[in-house]
Amino acid sequence: MPIEAADAPFSRDPLLIDLALQGGGAHGAFTWGVLDRLLEEPWLQIDGISGTSAGAMNAAALVDGHAKGGAAGAREALECFWRRVAEAGRFSPFRRGPLDILLGRWTLDSSPIYVGMDLLSRLLSPYDLNPRGANPLREILAELIDFDRLAQAPIKLFITATNVRTGRGHVFKNDAVTADVLLASACLPTMFQAVEIDGEPYWDGGYSGNPTLTPLIRECKSQDTILVQINPVERKEPPRTASDILNRLNEVSFNAVLLKELRMMALLQRVADPGDSEGALWANMRIHRIASEIMTELGASSKLNAEWEFFTMLRDEGRKSAQAFLAAHGGDLGRHSTLDIDNLLERV
Repeated sequence: MPIEAADAPFSRDPLLIDLALQGGGAHGAFTWGVLDRLLEEPWLQIDGISGTSAGAMNAAALVDGHAKGGAAGAREALECFWRRVAEAGRFSPFRRGPLDILLGRWTLDSSPIYVGMDLLSRLLSPYDLNPRGANPLREILAELIDFDRLAQAPIKLFITATNVRTGRGHVFKNDAVTADVLLASACLPTMFQAVEIDGEPYWDGGYSGNPTLTPLIRECKSQDTILVQINPVERKEPPRTASDILNRLNEVSFNAVLLKELRMMALLQRVADPGDSEGALWANMRIHRIASEIMTELGASSKLNAEWEFFTMLRDEGRKSAQAFLAAHGGDLGRHSTLDIDNLLERV
């Protein structure tokens, strides 16, 4: 995508940053757009990335592409990933209805097959509906990502998946990341069989860390973490329909661990001793967030919408949101936080 005048790169001294990428199925294309815009800034040098579910896919594609061809290679890898998902999606039974297409709505709520599969998933498990454990993402990941190169990549990678047996999150680092690890991080238990890694079954990492922030603080040199959030924290009105209620339940559960971790960080910042090496990690950290109101307008079913037009709409929204963040807070990076995590302590 050509750089528009409003998107002209900033002029700044190089700055190390970390990225924390949430999951959310097809909504992860918003994160693609954010990353695409940030990668145009040569002064922003990525130290580490923590990702969950779709955030894990974006993170792995970026890190591998960057190891191969720098920022340009990372942007190309991200576009290739989402384009291949869209190509595979052409054969998906989950399609928008004619009326939704006519009215420009991205929801699948009117799709008979989506509604039928949603009902079936409450009666039958993925072991019944998909006994072979097929997942179209497996072939895409194997084709596009060089996991040997990923293991040696200079950008630190942290992928979270949830251990089904213990209920605890497990963070996989560069040399442990495989296609199975990425699939495990995105494994919704009502849709896919648990992914077994070293004899342990794993589900979606969103249940235990969406995304996990602690490794970025403890294992990276950067003191600026940019959170790309695609699951709305707040909604103005309570949900009324069955689908909206389930969607809100998912948003609450997938944000709960992140909010707890941010509260912990806010508390540690208040009590940490800057003179102590461990305390200094927390005392000096700066947190930022890129998000968009458009995510409050999208229902849960659109997370399964694999249309290229949907992806590119979200990509463009992500680029716009990243540009707005840079315009408003580019000068704050490296200086102070732009996300008020102390406010989380006052809400407890």
